[in-house]
Amino acid sequence: MNVVIIRLKIDKEGRSSLNLSGRSKCPLCKKILTAAELIPIVSFFILGGKCKNCHKNISYQYPIVEFLSGVLTILPLYFFGFLNLESYLLILIFYFFILIFFYDLNNFLIADTPLIPLFLLILIFDIIKLARGEENILNLILGALIGGGLFLILVLVSKEKWMGWGDVKLGFLLGFLLGYPVIIVSHMIAFISGAIVSLILIILTKRKLKSEIPFAPFLILGALIAVFFGEKIINWYLKGL
Repeated sequence: MNVVIIRLKIDKEGRSSLNLSGRSKCPLCKKILTAAELIPIVSFFILGGKCKNCHKNISYQYPIVEFLSGVLTILPLYFFGFLNLESYLLILIFYFFILIFFYDLNNFLIADTPLIPLFLLILIFDIIKLARGEENILNLILGALIGGGLFLILVLVSKEKWMGWGDVKLGFLLGFLLGYPVIIVSHMIAFISGAIVSLILIILTKRKLKSEIPFAPFLILGALIAVFFGEKIINWYLKGL
């Protein structure tokens, strides 16, 4: 996942390229890394978070992505079962979530490249749920309209100052995955967490109200929580009412 996040490049015209040839190397001194330096999570701590050759700090993105990849592989199996095809589709979907999360965090851009295979995975996931009678086609369509439609309005009204077209596309896909009304829970979590983090950054750093922050990480966070707890949150809320 780290290799894809780092090597995926988008040019000014929006064309993407992904070079997966060549071995991994330190991004600072360019030394080729050995197998012992590439053990997920373990190598980072054995090396003390520094390159063995140049002794410069290794980005915390590496162990965080490795840890999240492991956790998001286990959680669907734990919640939905080892013998459930949907669990394995969710694992693949979550891997694309990780890619989108960190790529937007690093580049302030939601690349189209991962959205296409993500759409196909979500489509297969929804077809299975529809075939099993676990989902309603109208709820999926309404979820997609709400998920992407809200951001489409913000993009058109603000002329892309508040949101970008990548947010619209990702919102549409998340709505298609979660359906109505769970997509509302997902978006509420995204906006609330985004507002909290923004306020913290304004207080602790020199950021201002007009400063940009990547929103895809908050959308992904909201979607992940909604996948596992969306219906429980809705039932809890309705029970409270």
